Amino acid sequence: MADKVVDSSVGWVARHINSYVDTDGKSGHRFHGVEALLLTTRGRRSGALRRTALYYGTWDGDYVLVASNGGSVGHPLWYRNLVADPRVTVQVKDDVFDAVARTAAGEERAALWDRMVGICPKYAQYQAMVQREIPVVVLTRSA
Repeated sequence: MADKVVDSSVGWVARHINSYVDTDGKSGHRFHGVEALLLTTRGRRSGALRRTALYYGTWDGDYVLVASNGGSVGHPLWYRNLVADPRVTVQVKDDVFDAVARTAAGEERAALWDRMVGICPKYAQYQAMVQREIPVVVLTRSA
């Protein structure tokens, strides 16, 4: 039996996820004009599967995420979870697949950051609000 997936407890995010899942992404893939995917991580403390909706970009066949946490001081929980266990599940429209996550660094991070700011300019505003470097995450489909 598969583990039960726990969706974000944030009301509007949970509604977005439900709509995305119920329609195989026909509703929810474009969210406020930006493409979104669903990311499922394993809770680093609870072991529960946790799902959230995130804006994404693509790069050389991989998916790219920004762990902005809306400009909050700390990293988002989903990011902390995938650092602890980089094996994740991703849904893009009706395509659900396993992937491995990693944090981009150096020149790769800089190039991906620029790409993601081009997709969602608010990321630059969020970075200006916090002392931490906002992580950029690369998701590579598992073989």
